Amino acid sequence: MRIDHIALWTTDLDRCKRFYVDYFGATAGAGYVNPAKGFASCFLSLGDGARIEAMTTRTLSPVPAEPGAQRMGWTHLAISVGSEAAVDELTQRLKSDGHPLLDGPRRTGDGYYESVVLDPDGNRIEITA
Repeated sequence: MRIDHIALWTTDLDRCKRFYVDYFGATAGAGYVNPAKGFASCFLSLGDGARIEAMTTRTLSPVPAEPGAQRMGWTHLAISVGSEAAVDELTQRLKSDGHPLLDGPRRTGDGYYESVVLDPDGNRIEITA
């Protein structure tokens, strides 16, 4: 077994797609729209086959959380970029582009080299080596 994808609500599907494509090299698939349900989504494929499904809705009311909130349940997405140098480089690029840096880069107690940033919807993203 393996995890096929994670899904996240976004208020702006195009902004979300650009973030993961521009910073993490995701490949955006063809979008899906269901006008009857007020739903649209797009799968973002990462290099190893993992995918993120970015979704918007006009008919549901996803409960917003404070950006970077440590919520019960899923709390972050970790994306490995391959090396400590890549963590440093991407972290600096995100920070320079105005994305909030919450922590790092640093070595964690469990052996990761990582930083923690927020995506445009306030989700915690760990950039790891």
